[in-house]
Amino acid sequence: MLICRSHPCLAHIFRRSGSSAAAGIVYSKPEKFDVVVVGGGIVGCATAREILLERPNLKVAVIEKEAQLAPHQSGNNSGVIHAGIYYTPGSLKARLCVEGMKLAYEFFDRRKFPYKKTGKLIVAVEPVEVDRLMHLYERGVQNGVPDLELVDGDRIKEFEPHCKGLKAIWSPHTGIVDWGAVTREYANDFREKGGEVLLHHPLRAFGQSGDPEYPVRIVSDADKAPLLTKYVITCAGLQSDRVAQLSGCSRDPKIVPFRGEYLLLKPEKRHLVKTNIYPVPDPRFPFLGVHFTPRMNGDVWLGPNAVLAYKREGYSYFSVSPRDLFESLSYSGMQKLVGKYFNYGIKEFYRGIFIRAQVKQLQRFVPELKFSDVTRGPSGVRAQAMDAQGNLVDDFVFDAAEGDPGATSSLAIAKMITERAQKLFNF
Repeated sequence: MLICRSHPCLAHIFRRSGSSAAAGIVYSKPEKFDVVVVGGGIVGCATAREILLERPNLKVAVIEKEAQLAPHQSGNNSGVIHAGIYYTPGSLKARLCVEGMKLAYEFFDRRKFPYKKTGKLIVAVEPVEVDRLMHLYERGVQNGVPDLELVDGDRIKEFEPHCKGLKAIWSPHTGIVDWGAVTREYANDFREKGGEVLLHHPLRAFGQSGDPEYPVRIVSDADKAPLLTKYVITCAGLQSDRVAQLSGCSRDPKIVPFRGEYLLLKPEKRHLVKTNIYPVPDPRFPFLGVHFTPRMNGDVWLGPNAVLAYKREGYSYFSVSPRDLFESLSYSGMQKLVGKYFNYGIKEFYRGIFIRAQVKQLQRFVPELKFSDVTRGPSGVRAQAMDAQGNLVDDFVFDAAEGDPGATSSLAIAKMITERAQKLFNF
């Protein structure tokens, strides 16, 4: 089994499992595949597509429990094409993001898929942030991020007329795209190459099939025949740790869902923001902070905050799963995280309820912004991988055992997963 655990995805590959299928159910003749990818998000669809690019003779399927592809993280995010500035030099996340951005733009151009290179400003607005900004610039250079530029305060308005700050990093290749639509375009390309996408197909269990050629049995709902396959790759996003456990993997790292709540700039005020405007990260805190994000449809999103979601796929305060909430709050890592960042969490919760406080944070970058210029906007849920010590897992981790970035990085992640699978299983 090959396991990739990270935010925002946890993927693993396995040949066989010792778990048993549900008893007493009569199935029709099962369909057989060489590879089944569990999860119809961006990483799952990119991986299935990459497998057929490398091995077009294989029979490959993607299964997704919802009625559409990209129903959660992949279709409910800020839509930014990241350049790879923030990540630790030498980490997989840094390498895959830089490579993934390049591959994404090549894919968009080849398929004539719409995107915009809006660029991004990372702005220091206080003296203490300038040293952090310089360190961040050096990190971006080490990561190989192309064409980064340091901008003095008097030049910031050349890139963003309504923004102010002491110093900034300009990243011209940062862009925006609809990642949900990108996921569906990956799936279209996958289908064109002979792949199958099965919607309304939740994973209930893995079992042994008794067929030596197709040893893995994938059990879904009672009205669906099981699938038999040689190999399984799971890219289950918000459910990735649970799917890993179904195949006998460790429960750690744990997925803890955090909801990000955005504000929307009113249409008559959209002229205030032309590019992505981001803060300098504060190393004392685990999340990035509020920022300004133009969207492909003309909207401008402001935020988000970061609060614990009461349900893994819950996008409001009123969406609650007792099981999900209990799992999060009873996890030792979450308890330790709360202990370390209790005051920070209270402030994030406060800003979610009282949006005037969030506007005050945004005014540090765009002073012209007023409370009357915004309305409440959409929310997304981030699948944050967390270890038992309360540390947020900040890189991709691969394991191999018998039995078993993110949207921007999706094509690069797909290449890595496919390469590992080919080496491990020799297909």
